[in-house]
Amino acid sequence: MKEYIKKRVHELYWNDDINCARTTIICLRELFKVSIEPQTLWSAVGLHGAGGYRAQCGLVEGALMFIGIYLHMLGKTEDEIVSACYHFASAFDKTFGSLRCFALRPEGFSENDPPHRCENLTCDAIAFAYQYLLEITEQ
Repeated sequence: MKEYIKKRVHELYWNDDINCARTTIICLRELFKVSIEPQTLWSAVGLHGAGGYRAQCGLVEGALMFIGIYLHMLGKTEDEIVSACYHFASAFDKTFGSLRCFALRPEGFSENDPPHRCENLTCDAIAFAYQYLLEITEQ
């Protein structure tokens, strides 16, 4: 699973120049074999730190979007989905130290940033979201 994520993230970042939120949704949909409407992926176009504002991390936003889609498919109630999103955000914050793009991005931001600086973080965050979903759906 980790090798698949690493390979797929690299392809989506470097071949397709897809942002972190859409990359997260795409990888999770493939791992869980879930169909996602193209419109859903378009809704995440600006979710890389709130359109580059460096606010909530797109890795969190993409995972939260997928959690809602996936748990709804499994027949979970709205309250259960909200609770799962809350607990995911809390666990992500504890594991990675923040929910904010500005704080999570390796070496911060500068005008001369190389592209896709968050590639390793993306792989770790997607693996984290994958494991989180496995754990909460096995209960």
